[in-house]
Amino acid sequence: MRLRLVGLLVAVLGLLAVQANAQSAGSLGDADRTAIRGVIEQQLAAFQRDDGNAAFAYATPMIRQMFGSPDNFMAMVRGGYQPVYRPREVEFRDLADIDGRLTQRVLLVGPDGTVVVAHYFMQRQPDGSWLINGCVLKGAEDRSV
Repeated sequence: MRLRLVGLLVAVLGLLAVQANAQSAGSLGDADRTAIRGVIEQQLAAFQRDDGNAAFAYATPMIRQMFGSPDNFMAMVRGGYQPVYRPREVEFRDLADIDGRLTQRVLLVGPDGTVVVAHYFMQRQPDGSWLINGCVLKGAEDRSV
């Protein structure tokens, strides 16, 4: 029961953060687009180095609170996000508004050759920087997604 309440609280806080940081992809300038891509690239590079502290630093405070430590975060990524943890190929796609969230789509080829599209939910922080507020992997039939 307590776990469900914590999950519900995280979901509500996430929605509030999305609403508070709502910004359309169309309103972003080149500097923001470059910054968003840079955050994702830097987190992917941290995963390649197995640098949990650096990878964890690119997550929003809400995500960091949810996982509690870089070790927990890295265990989750290793266990369920192999294409993110060890991509063979990375191809940035569009930045879009999806379900009210600013989402950077990235095509990834995993270590086993599986092609997925990672939906990175981006959130502007009070200091103007960008952090990753979650990532969902969706299957990709081919590279045209």
